[in-house]
Amino acid sequence: MAERQPAFLVATEVSAGYSQVPVVRGVSMEVGLGEIVVVIGPNGAGKSTLVKAITGELDLLGGRLQMGGVDISRLREDDRMARGMGYVPQLHDVFPTLTVMENLEMGAFRLNRQETVQRVEAVLETFPALRPLRRRVARTMSGGEQKMLGIARALMPDPKTVILDEPTANLAPQVATHVLRDIVAGLARDGRAVVLIEQRVTLALEVATWGYVLTDGQLRLERSAPELLAMPDLGSLFLGMSTASAGAAPER
Repeated sequence: MAERQPAFLVATEVSAGYSQVPVVRGVSMEVGLGEIVVVIGPNGAGKSTLVKAITGELDLLGGRLQMGGVDISRLREDDRMARGMGYVPQLHDVFPTLTVMENLEMGAFRLNRQETVQRVEAVLETFPALRPLRRRVARTMSGGEQKMLGIARALMPDPKTVILDEPTANLAPQVATHVLRDIVAGLARDGRAVVLIEQRVTLALEVATWGYVLTDGQLRLERSAPELLAMPDLGSLFLGMSTASAGAAPER
C-alpha cells in the first residue's frame, strides 16, 4: 500500500448507533495531517452515523477515538471542537439570517475579540471571494458561496481536523468541482487532517489521499485513492453505480 502521513485522527474498532443498536460496527480508520481521507458507500451504509460518532454527536457503543495522541472517546461534542476538531454538516452549515461577518464571528465564539479579528483576517485571506460579501446576508448567497462560508466558519477556531459531510450536496457539477478541487484540497495543503464524506465518488477520489469503502455499517475495503479510482468494478461491487456516473451525480 502507498506510504501515508503519521496518523493524527484515529478511530479504532468504532461502533455507534441509536438506542444502543449499532449502525456502524467495528470501523477503524485514520487520517494524517495534510491528508484527505474520503469515506464512500451507498446510502444507508452508515457514513453519517460514523461522522456523528467522530464529532461526538453520538456516544460510542464500542471502540475509541484519538486525536493528536489524546483519547477523545468520552469527550462531549463541544470539547472535541475545543481540542481542534472542525465540522461542516451537510445541512445547516450557516446561519441564513446572519451576514457573512456575523457567521464568521459565531464560529469564533470561544475566542476573545483580538483573536477573532485575527482569525477573520486569516480566513478571508484563505477565501478572498468572501471579502466583498462581508455584509451579505447568508440566505441571499448562492449555494457555492454558502458552502464556502460554512467551511470558513468552521475554520475560525483554526482546527487541525476538519470533518466534511457531503460538501457538494445540491451543488451544480461545476461548483462541486470547485469546492472539492480548490477549497477542500486547500485544507489539506494547509496541513489539516480532512475527513470527507462524499457521494461524487470519482471527483472525491481525485482529490483524496486515501479512501475507505463502507457498506452495511462495516468497513469493506481501504486503499490509496488512486488505487480505488483505478478499480473498474468499484461502483458495481460497492455502490451500485459506475464510478463515472457517481462522479457526475445528478442534482439532489
